[in-house]
Amino acid sequence: GCNPLAETGRSKLQNQRAVLNQQILRAVRMRAGAENLLRVTTNNKVREQVLLELSFVNSDLQILKEELEGLNISVEVYQNAGETFSIPLVPLGLKETKDVDFTVPLKDFILEHYSEDSSEYEDEIADLMDLRQACRTPSRDEAGIEMLISYFLQLGYVENRFFSPTRHIGVLFTWYDSFTGVPVCQQNLLLEKASVLFNIGALYTQIGTRCNRQTQAGLENAVGAFQKAAGILSYLKETFTHTPSYDMSPAMLNVLVKMMLAQARECVFEQIGLSGIRNEFFTLVKLTQEVAKVGEVYMLVNTAMNQEPVKENIPYSWSKLAQLKSDHYKALAHYFIATILCDHELQPGDDEDQQEKALSQLYDYVPEGLMVLTVLKDKVQRKQLGKAHLRKAIVYHEEALRVCGLCKKLRNIDVLQEVLTAAHKRSLLKYAQQETEDDFLSLIQAPDILPKTEHKIETIAPQFSKVKVKDFFHKLGPLTVFSAKQRWTAPRTICLHHEAGELGFSLKGGSPVQIYCLDPVCSAASAGLKEGDYIVSVGGVDCKWLGVNEVLEKLKSVGKQPIELEVISCQDTAASLHSKSATYSMGMQKTYSLICLAMDEDKIDQTKKAPLKLPFLSWGTKNRQKAASTLCLPSAVAGSSQIKKKLSPFTLLNTESSLY
Repeated sequence: GCNPLAETGRSKLQNQRAVLNQQILRAVRMRAGAENLLRVTTNNKVREQVLLELSFVNSDLQILKEELEGLNISVEVYQNAGETFSIPLVPLGLKETKDVDFTVPLKDFILEHYSEDSSEYEDEIADLMDLRQACRTPSRDEAGIEMLISYFLQLGYVENRFFSPTRHIGVLFTWYDSFTGVPVCQQNLLLEKASVLFNIGALYTQIGTRCNRQTQAGLENAVGAFQKAAGILSYLKETFTHTPSYDMSPAMLNVLVKMMLAQARECVFEQIGLSGIRNEFFTLVKLTQEVAKVGEVYMLVNTAMNQEPVKENIPYSWSKLAQLKSDHYKALAHYFIATILCDHELQPGDDEDQQEKALSQLYDYVPEGLMVLTVLKDKVQRKQLGKAHLRKAIVYHEEALRVCGLCKKLRNIDVLQEVLTAAHKRSLLKYAQQETEDDFLSLIQAPDILPKTEHKIETIAPQFSKVKVKDFFHKLGPLTVFSAKQRWTAPRTICLHHEAGELGFSLKGGSPVQIYCLDPVCSAASAGLKEGDYIVSVGGVDCKWLGVNEVLEKLKSVGKQPIELEVISCQDTAASLHSKSATYSMGMQKTYSLICLAMDEDKIDQTKKAPLKLPFLSWGTKNRQKAASTLCLPSAVAGSSQIKKKLSPFTLLNTESSLY
């Protein structure tokens, strides 16, 4: 991340935001205390004092909220440093958070849940905390985006490793609302993940506003950044539907997505006119519809901002800026069509049908008594309709200037005033250039212009898979097995001794390997090995990530020497594993205990009361051939009951599991 002490304009704004958040928190607490006192007190004098204090606190909160709104509209800081003559774009400020100490909760969880030495994971916990701290001040480029995404993906691993759905580990996450400054505190990791996603979208908006809008590449990057910001915010809205923060509520996110797409469309229009606008009939027709589309989308954004419940929390200046832009771009659309009508008379060599078709597409209707082809041919009607459009353009320009003058925050943005004033003067000059002796005949009202675009602007879904992240707590083992949802016994040490080159069990599964087909009377079973146990180490070497073949190689390398295994049992399923057991021993077919397969739960209690008897199936070494020939399942291979070929202890059989 960036240096948090760097005195850049953006860091100063974030520091001011953090200070305001603390002040708002104190004021909210004071108001809550005063309201509680007012609710319980019966003393009239105390009630008067509390009411006076409440009025003071509420006014203080209103002032703080206005200061926070001033930070949200401080768009000049985020714009490109070069000389620009464009209407500023609005970025989102990053959400602020408090420090979180993962050390004690995660170490306790590792010791209790995974039964491992938590001191071995101090570096991993420190890496996680360093990454979170860096994400509070990300750089305003793709490296900053990648860092935030890597932390978001890392939180997915942390959630599965340490956050059980049935218990909390005592980590409290605090995030401040980007618009109101009110803090939200939860032990739920979903708040952390949602807030990081919001900051990814906010950082994309800051990247978009920073792009140089005087170059083609800069405008392309700006369009892409705003589309990606809209994609992130849309993903946040669809994935986290019950966020407790106002700035991440579905209604607010819906408005923010619309605003980002509107700014992307604004950049597309600037892209079209970047190389200069040719004063040519068909070029101006397309440009008119494009700019009318920009005005329409900003009108929809302004309408959405003024709906409940967003209206109470959205910055007032944002709403006025959307209204101002809608009026400004509508005025430009009327100015362009007026230029078509006033500057382009139908010449003998022009294609009347094409011009009539192009001009007809601009209107939903034409004024009464006028026809498009007649307007094209009649010089007087062309000029009258053109002047009507100029008058409407001037009205829209004046309305935009009025809205800008009424909002204190917008009034202080110099470049905004300059752009609006220049466009207004241009329309006035164009109107003054037309002849004025026929003004008394100019009773035509300019019709509205139909918006149309050839450039599709959509959200770009986040592509998290492009950022490769390694689980900090990789040493705990495969996540599919070693997660917070599973409960395990403490690791048990099993000392294995070879019996005629056999161990009496096989291995199955991926990583980690699992005990399978355990012979109930082998030495391993006597030492405490159970069916379904997972092997976590062989001879003191961790093997959680090793497959069957690798574990077999380790067992094979020991030879006939005793070897120590560390195994764990899943507490949820260990109790039921013995009821349906199967063994797979060297030199014999797969046999099943018919007693175990036929035994029901209600019969188990009866057998406990009966005197202990030897089972039908003898597992002794001398009687294995007999047991295999009398109590085994039918085999498809003829003569399979008589096994003459002696198998090696380390032969890999063609089955789903490997035998040892």
